[in-house]
Amino acid sequence: MSETIENMEEMEEDTQKGRFLIFSLGKESYGIEIKYVTEIIGIQAITEIPELPEYVKGIINLRGKIIPVMDIRLRFKKESREYNDRTCVIVIDIKDVSIGLIVDSVAEVLSIPEQDIVEPPQINKGFNNRYIKSIGKIGNDVKLLLDCAKLLTEDELEGLSEVV
Repeated sequence: MSETIENMEEMEEDTQKGRFLIFSLGKESYGIEIKYVTEIIGIQAITEIPELPEYVKGIINLRGKIIPVMDIRLRFKKESREYNDRTCVIVIDIKDVSIGLIVDSVAEVLSIPEQDIVEPPQINKGFNNRYIKSIGKIGNDVKLLLDCAKLLTEDELEGLSEVV
């Protein structure tokens, strides 16, 4: 019986492999491995909590579950932007902590073949963008594929799980 469950989990992972949820921040397109995504919701009322980092906007109540929300624009040190009807919250799970990522808009789910995923270039010595895991090539476009595990440090994750 447990063997069947393990096989089902492996099959589920295989069907998710190479699949990314594509979202945009301004003109850039980013991707998150679909295995991290729990759901996508529209922007909703956010309750601010004092003394959180600027990029953590506060918490939301999602069907009785309290979830911290982080504005990805601010996390990436981009200019703040007013939320509108295209603004979405992508709920992801990182190390058993649910967190909402506020993005400008969600585009689609794409399958990107392994051969079209490359390492990000080392632009200048010592500089390494910790959030970008790899780059997906789609025709003439590129999608910056995020490393969800590095969106928050261990300490930040711990701090957020204490808040909730």
